[in-house]
Amino acid sequence: MNLLVVGGGGREHAIIKKLKENKSVSAIYALPGNGGIAADATCVSIGATDIDKIVEFAVANAIDYAVVAPDDPLVLGCVDRLREKGIPCFGPDAKAAIIEGSKAFSKNLMKKYGIPTASYEVFTELPKALEYLKTAPIPTVIKADGLALGKGVIIAQTREEALEAVTDMMANAKFGKSGSTVVIEEFLTGPEVSVLAFTDGKVVKPMVSSMDHKRIGDNDTGLNTGGMGTIAPNPYYTEQIAAQCMEEIFLPTIAAMNAEGRTFKGCLYFGLMLTPNGPKVIEYNCRFGDPETQVVLPLLESDLLTVMQACTNGTLAETEVKFADKCACCVITASGGYPESYGKGYEITMTTDAAAHTYVAGAKLEDGKLLTSGGRVTGTTAVADSLADAVKKAYELANGVEFENAYRRSDIGQRALAALK
Repeated sequence: MNLLVVGGGGREHAIIKKLKENKSVSAIYALPGNGGIAADATCVSIGATDIDKIVEFAVANAIDYAVVAPDDPLVLGCVDRLREKGIPCFGPDAKAAIIEGSKAFSKNLMKKYGIPTASYEVFTELPKALEYLKTAPIPTVIKADGLALGKGVIIAQTREEALEAVTDMMANAKFGKSGSTVVIEEFLTGPEVSVLAFTDGKVVKPMVSSMDHKRIGDNDTGLNTGGMGTIAPNPYYTEQIAAQCMEEIFLPTIAAMNAEGRTFKGCLYFGLMLTPNGPKVIEYNCRFGDPETQVVLPLLESDLLTVMQACTNGTLAETEVKFADKCACCVITASGGYPESYGKGYEITMTTDAAAHTYVAGAKLEDGKLLTSGGRVTGTTAVADSLADAVKKAYELANGVEFENAYRRSDIGQRALAALK
């Protein structure tokens, strides 16, 4: 089979490495891929949002199956366009991808169908938003309605911060058109859990739970990032909570999307907060999370391509989705200065052992050398019988990834280990 994977980050590298395990796969093309992915797939310099060229390439290269991994092309209707050409895809169509493409849509959906989430208000006019913030409970959460590379969420600790955040989004277009509508919502407390789930629009088969570490600094300090590391499974996500989430959140969400004529097929990501009043949805994503994928897929024992095709074909109920009873830890190595300004073009070296366990995100190949080209450069994952061993091993392996001004948090997994005690 000829496969096409749209995207070019660490998540896509993890997906490609897992797809390669299927013996029927003869070729994998990554559009655009990156310098590290080039070791596992044929990279083609077509951008993930250049839908016309993606479709053209897929047709010309007789692609048998496509995986559209990032949010932007999904929201733009990449799956719709490929399907029109008879190419089956993993990923939701544009009508279903709106569950991530518009936070106002997803909040209104949850309200309409009684799915537990934070209370909220939606604003399209700045004066009304500012007026509301004069008396809103603080801290409060300000979200740009559209896609913003995972950075369109501000937790405002003071009224001044809240007013500034809304003004930045709505008047100063900090996130472009994504911030022309904002959602202002209640600040929830409790442990956060990420649950990615396979669905064919009828049944839901959750993957192993995970815990992301969003802040740039140790002890969850500093600016929000796309994620500095992950562990799986999440110790806060017990069997009892998993059963409650299935009944109150996962299945009702699929039913709600069906009722709206927006059947969701693919990977639906549930960002959850385990509040004192039960689990609540913080956000939905219409695709695999990054860097959650880098700990979840290494634990998948079933064949990924088979499971993906079952989501596409509506046969997920009859398809086994099995995960190893082990633990995984992924440590991100980033460029110093990320998520603000950082240098690029530094040569990356890896020990053989590190390279075998590393997913490459922000790197390019130049004259046979792997050079940094992004903020989050690599994600190194280790699997072990215990979380403590997975964390220890992940750091030992990550230390084998080197480039000038490299930075990584030193406490990935520590919160989870404390919870286990």
